[in-house]
Amino acid sequence: MASETVEAKKTVELAEALGSADSIDNLVAHLKTGAKAFGGIAALKAALESKAIPTRTAALESIPKIVEEVGVAAEPFLVPLIPTILEQTGDKQSAIKNAAEAAARAIVDASNANAVVTVLGNLYEGMDTKKHPTSKEIAVSLVGNLVLRHPVQITKALPDLVPAVSAVMNESKASIKKAANETMVKACALVGNRDIEKVVPLILNSILNPSEVQDTVHKLASTTFVQSVEAPALSIMVPLLLRGLRERVTAIKRKATLICDNMAKLVEQPTEAMVFLPRLMPEVEKVTQEAADPELRKVANSCLQTLKRIEQEGLEKMSKKMEKENCLIFIRDILAKTADGKNALVDEAVVILDYVAGMCAALTNNKVFDNELWNSKVFTPYLSVFVSAASIETLTKAIVTRCEAEVAVKNTEYFDDEEGDELCNCDFSLAYGAKILLNNAALRLKRGRRYGLCGPNGVGKSTLMRAIANGQVDGFPPKDVLRTIYVEHDIDGSKSDLSGIEFIHTDEDVQAVMTVNKEQVIEMLSSVGFDLAMQEKPVSSLSGGWKMKLALARCMLMKPDILLLDEPTNHLDVKNVAWLENYLTSLSHVSAILVSHDSGFLDHVCTHIIDYNNRKLKVYKGNLSEFVKAKPEAKAYYELEASTLTFKLPEPGYLEGVKTKDKAILKMDKVSYKYPNTDRMIFENATAYCTLSTRVACLGPNGAGKSTLIKVLTGETEPTVGTVWKHPNLRIAYVAQHAFHHLEKHLDKTPNEYIQWRFAPGEDREAQEKETRQVSEEEAEKMRAKIQLETGGGKLVVEKLLARRKLKKSYEYEVQWVGKTSDQSTWMARDQLVELGFEKMVNEIDLKEAAAMGLFSRPLTTASIQKHLEDLGLESEFALHSHVRGLSGGQKVKVVLAAATWQNPHLIVLDEPTNYLDRDSLGALASAIKEFGGGIVIISHHNEFVSALCKERWIVGDGKMVREGDNLPAVREKVEIKQQDEVIDAFGNTIKVKAPKKEKMSNKEKKALEKLRKARKERGEQVTEEDEW
Repeated sequence: MASETVEAKKTVELAEALGSADSIDNLVAHLKTGAKAFGGIAALKAALESKAIPTRTAALESIPKIVEEVGVAAEPFLVPLIPTILEQTGDKQSAIKNAAEAAARAIVDASNANAVVTVLGNLYEGMDTKKHPTSKEIAVSLVGNLVLRHPVQITKALPDLVPAVSAVMNESKASIKKAANETMVKACALVGNRDIEKVVPLILNSILNPSEVQDTVHKLASTTFVQSVEAPALSIMVPLLLRGLRERVTAIKRKATLICDNMAKLVEQPTEAMVFLPRLMPEVEKVTQEAADPELRKVANSCLQTLKRIEQEGLEKMSKKMEKENCLIFIRDILAKTADGKNALVDEAVVILDYVAGMCAALTNNKVFDNELWNSKVFTPYLSVFVSAASIETLTKAIVTRCEAEVAVKNTEYFDDEEGDELCNCDFSLAYGAKILLNNAALRLKRGRRYGLCGPNGVGKSTLMRAIANGQVDGFPPKDVLRTIYVEHDIDGSKSDLSGIEFIHTDEDVQAVMTVNKEQVIEMLSSVGFDLAMQEKPVSSLSGGWKMKLALARCMLMKPDILLLDEPTNHLDVKNVAWLENYLTSLSHVSAILVSHDSGFLDHVCTHIIDYNNRKLKVYKGNLSEFVKAKPEAKAYYELEASTLTFKLPEPGYLEGVKTKDKAILKMDKVSYKYPNTDRMIFENATAYCTLSTRVACLGPNGAGKSTLIKVLTGETEPTVGTVWKHPNLRIAYVAQHAFHHLEKHLDKTPNEYIQWRFAPGEDREAQEKETRQVSEEEAEKMRAKIQLETGGGKLVVEKLLARRKLKKSYEYEVQWVGKTSDQSTWMARDQLVELGFEKMVNEIDLKEAAAMGLFSRPLTTASIQKHLEDLGLESEFALHSHVRGLSGGQKVKVVLAAATWQNPHLIVLDEPTNYLDRDSLGALASAIKEFGGGIVIISHHNEFVSALCKERWIVGDGKMVREGDNLPAVREKVEIKQQDEVIDAFGNTIKVKAPKKEKMSNKEKKALEKLRKARKERGEQVTEEDEW
């Protein structure tokens, strides 16, 4: 100990005596004797702060020589002197200034790459706003040197480096701005993101010129971000986004928020974004609370939810940050366990151990746990003068293990290490237009497994299936290596007249894979349940279930390795779903990827679930129930009430004369139907009615005639026998089984444009195509017959009907006669016109009047349509900016539902509404139906959906329709007309609607009303208690 004290004292004396070249040489020579001579290095700092110019100059000039001759042993003692040396660069004496700059550069250039964080911390002190301009300039220039010398380590330090350098870029002195800009350009080159590299000059320009922020945000908003976003990219973008969020202009705030949201969605590792969230989230939250524009608040809320999701995921996966102090404790504990190790626990080693601990912390936080690197670059260069190589090796292993364990995060994700023939193992990205669906997603498939592909509408499940089938997925084996078949159950219209046998035998895809004869086709069709009669039937006459079997037979003839099935249970009854489940589970050597929103089907069939998770594909072992256990937030797959979405159906409004919900508004009486040119009746003597309280489930096996029955009921098709009556002012919304047929001619319109086109004439354009509105030649001939007027004037021919008005319990219509002027028109009663053969002409007037009533409070404007689409779950991004062609199946169903309900219908008929809708949307639709004030008729095989909603059932089968259950709770329930709270006018303004005040009748008014009722009774008119028409 005595000798150590002597060495330290001698160092102090030599440092204090600095003032000449000899004194510098003496200090360097002494320091080269070993680390124990560094005990008095503090004296060097004192010399640097001395008022004596010769002493300061000599101290500064000694440092490059110490760096050169003493080497790494002096580094732990010299790096902490950087702030003091940078202070000297602002000295008035040019000799001191130059010596200080040379000293600082010598230390920084010689520093250990793993000590970058420590060195940067000392340089940031020199860049503080209170420091001398020259100090700032040299410090920021030295940061630039570090960027070039140690790019890998600097990349990890960018989150702290960019804000520090950005602050200096706004200095008033031109030389400082130039140096800072050069350093920032060097740092930005390390971003490693192709999307951002293109706009780096713009971002740097906006930092130098704050007035350019708005223009930069505008240009960035048109950039499509595809590559995954990591911490370096966020380092560059966050300062600009913060400025954009603080701008006063609403458009800039909105675009900055959108950029933030889009980039956040591409963050691959949430832990990398955690350091930026404390800066971003308060600014975004401020916009959600203070922005006046509702659209901006909505976008900001979406962004905030994305950031909160990243925060939650980051907290779950984020490892504990290793601090230098903890590493120092670990090192001391391990050294203290051996006699040799204790040699490093001396006063002279305190600074060295602190410096080494800083490097250990940096490597740990960067997840670098290479034993050889830690040994050769961190411990040996600095501790070898104190302890042996064997002790250093022991220390390295122990400290690496300890540090790794401290920051380790338990990985609960499923890793597929089971045995099996691997069919595919690839990483790829997938986009649809400018929208990123999957980003660097991994897909690994094994033979004989059945994978359920799960995720909400619009994430790209069907797009992925199509991309695999079309060979557009990078790394996925080509078809000649791995035969992947997409199961199509929508039949090409040009082949719909072919028999099942011919349909398969002439299929180009089947024949391209292998030569198939008719005997093989017949054998395969028989294996999936087709008898000889069914095989000969045209495919257009097959029900949905049989079309699915036909598609499977076609695919199995091609001997696939992987089957791709998109919503295979759509249109299938319970019996056929069970058959499909058994068939798929029997294919032990064929894998399958299935998209379905039928929870029971996925439970029975799947061996694994692939979940869309933040633009990745995450695999869970087991069926759907196991998946929900592992991911509780997906419980909407089992419980419709668990849906987090809300839909709102428009209130039906007033229906003249209907004051109780049990009154029939639509009836069919002893109706029978058969297809033209056939003999078999699809159903006979069907009698039913609908009211405003109707909640009916129409059930039956595939091909029983459910959809045909509903088409007859709603006026889509005319009955063969029997009558169908509907209230003259009744508005019906009908969503067909194959709902997409509504959109096939409008694929290049946006949903908003489609609804505007459909209702532009004042009524539903598509309703004009109904069979019941087409006039046959026989009917036209009857309407051309002359009519004898009761008022005299001879026989006349009807030209058209002009208008309608109330007549007691019915209506009368204004008739325009051929050859007569408009003032010579005649009013005729409805019953009289129907009897004369003008029923369809009368119905046309009724439909127009009903449509006008439904559209009275709903202007056909972009804003009003957008509100309606949002009420049914379609976001403005898709409703206003995406063509129908680019929408997913679930989104198209929402568009069709929105269009069908645009006229505020009194009765909504849904044929297979559960097809394509995800579970959240299904739950939202179920809740909206419960709240709806009109009647609902549903055709569905989705037992859970109809059971939750429908008390009454119409069972169709064997040519009959049987009614079960009843809507008893609604008997005599009075109709409550819900007043709209607000309407949107033609200019997009939201107008609050005040409800009319309810006024009680005076005694005089009551007597007058009673007198009127008595007079009506005397005239023979029927008067009810509610005074119905």
